[in-house]
Amino acid sequence: MSSTELPGVRSTAAPTAQAGAVRVAEGERLRTVALPGLEMNVRFRPPVRDGLPPALFVHGLGGSSQNWSALMELLADGVDGEALDLPGFGWSPPPADRDYSVTGLARAVIRHLDSAGRGPVHLFGNSLGGAVSTRVAAVRPDLVRTLTLVSPALPELRVQRSAVPTALLAVPGVASLFGRLARGLTAEQRTRGVTDLCYGDPSRVTPEGFGQAVEEMERRMALPYFWDAMTRSSRGIVDAYTLGGQHGLWRQAQRVLAPTLLVYGGRDQLVSYRMARKAAASFRGSRLLSLPEAGHVAMMEYPEVVAAAFRELAHDTDRDTEDGKG
Repeated sequence: MSSTELPGVRSTAAPTAQAGAVRVAEGERLRTVALPGLEMNVRFRPPVRDGLPPALFVHGLGGSSQNWSALMELLADGVDGEALDLPGFGWSPPPADRDYSVTGLARAVIRHLDSAGRGPVHLFGNSLGGAVSTRVAAVRPDLVRTLTLVSPALPELRVQRSAVPTALLAVPGVASLFGRLARGLTAEQRTRGVTDLCYGDPSRVTPEGFGQAVEEMERRMALPYFWDAMTRSSRGIVDAYTLGGQHGLWRQAQRVLAPTLLVYGGRDQLVSYRMARKAAASFRGSRLLSLPEAGHVAMMEYPEVVAAAFRELAHDTDRDTEDGKG
């Protein structure tokens, strides 16, 4: 469920610029959302016209808002999109309460939406962000118009072997051990390992995209709170996996009312492809997009395909809404 920090794969991507030290794609802008005890960086594209429905994109463990840049660009003519850096990730500082639980992160998303008055939004989530978005949609259906989940981190009875190191971060003392073991690795080696883990076909990553990811890896690893954010977020996922009753993620998935698009990759080493069937049965009236060649971050590997599937979902949702009014 880790995606620290992933390179893009689109050879046709627009050239990037620098906003301070933050890398932004052409046409993107950045702003800071400051709430009591919470500050988050927001990446957005000014809407191409008035009246576009709002959308919010939530990244996975170790990722950032930049993970959504390719998809946001493709959808810019259809939604007024913005992507969050969750607290402690990307360019957002840690939360004041150091609460990295799925519930805590969902609360941060809800606070942002409430303060901005942007709901209901088309809500997108990847991996950890998928678990967070599921919780948001379940507890605040008024804030979510549609839900798109890319390899959501929902509880698995049999975790894939390649996902075990991420889960181990939740064990006390393991993060510091990982930190010591990683000292001998270069940022390039670390980035290569993450790329091999998260992409279905790592060779599709462009040299430019890989170089940018190495730079971001160096920056992130130098942050004093890097391992604390990773550890607490990993613990948050494990804790969410063990919750039962009405707070369990699968129970909350059944409560989601928003039309839902589920995206699973056949080569995903972190979220098992076999969970797609259970997810499709749990989210009522959902539709499933299976990408056999994709890994854990299909919105970065195959943004055009994900964009087309979302457009169909949004179109059908609008049509059903109009029919209901009639």
